[in-house]
Amino acid sequence: MLLSIQWNVSPEIFALGPFNMNWHYAFFAIIAMVLINLGYKHFVKHEKVKGTQFLYLAGFTLIGMVLWDKYPTHFATPAIHIRWYGMAFAIGFILGYKILNKMFDSENIPQEWLDKLFIYVFVATIVGARLGHVFFYDWSYYSAHPMEILKTWHGGLASHGGTIGIIIAIYFYSKKVSHKPMLWTLDRLAVPVALVAAMIRLGNLMNSEIYGVVTDLPWGMVFVRNGETLAKHPTQLYEALAYLATFAIMMYSYWKTESKKKQGFLLGIFFIGIFLSRFLIEFIKEDQEAFEATMTLNMGQLLSIPFVLTGIYLMVRKTKKA
Repeated sequence: MLLSIQWNVSPEIFALGPFNMNWHYAFFAIIAMVLINLGYKHFVKHEKVKGTQFLYLAGFTLIGMVLWDKYPTHFATPAIHIRWYGMAFAIGFILGYKILNKMFDSENIPQEWLDKLFIYVFVATIVGARLGHVFFYDWSYYSAHPMEILKTWHGGLASHGGTIGIIIAIYFYSKKVSHKPMLWTLDRLAVPVALVAAMIRLGNLMNSEIYGVVTDLPWGMVFVRNGETLAKHPTQLYEALAYLATFAIMMYSYWKTESKKKQGFLLGIFFIGIFLSRFLIEFIKEDQEAFEATMTLNMGQLLSIPFVLTGIYLMVRKTKKA
């Protein structure tokens, strides 16, 4: 029997809380923090701190300590769960912002454009990915339970929907902010988005989700937390590596070639690198929804085809100089 990797990583990095809090103590603690802040501002300005502030601080702190034992707990904060998926998503966006910032600086693009682009893309990614899952993968359920659409913490994001959401957002961004062609913005945005996509797939790995069919390859993983007993293809890693390769090619093309001057060329690389790899890897991936079992090509593959064809068109057409 070949060895396999036993994958039993918790999707949570750590959890904070719940914390039991006393109304009175919380009230005095807030006042104490305000007074400390006032004192700090005086120190920064090299001014003498008023002694009465420290007297107030000491008094409120003492009262709060006394009330700690006298009064019962009035409320408890909810637990905060820090997950690998959310961390990967956040790191991807932070790195993406820094990459775009460097790109915009090299082209003398106003910082204001970047800040607004970040907001457009962040909102469009979340909303688009969520609605993509709702409409493409489980409309029968969500049409009967529309309030569940808002409960993103239950899971359910689709990369194709996120991509469509970003394209729509860039249309409005180009009209209201940059006043440049959509392809100009999408060419530059696509570079860090490829990195974000790779980070998200690593998050899927930590969640033990979206993996492949049974394999006897030595790097097959047994996803123990899902009750699996047989090794499966770690397709999350396959996609992450493919997306990282796409990101590397796009970075090289942007900085070392004239590709950024050809409108749509970098976006074409993105569409082909991301969605062609997705299309191929889907052949060894387990179906995400039951209705895909009877399909020759699953939903992920069908949704990838238009993007791949668009990518080919963008790269082989007679490109217009930016």
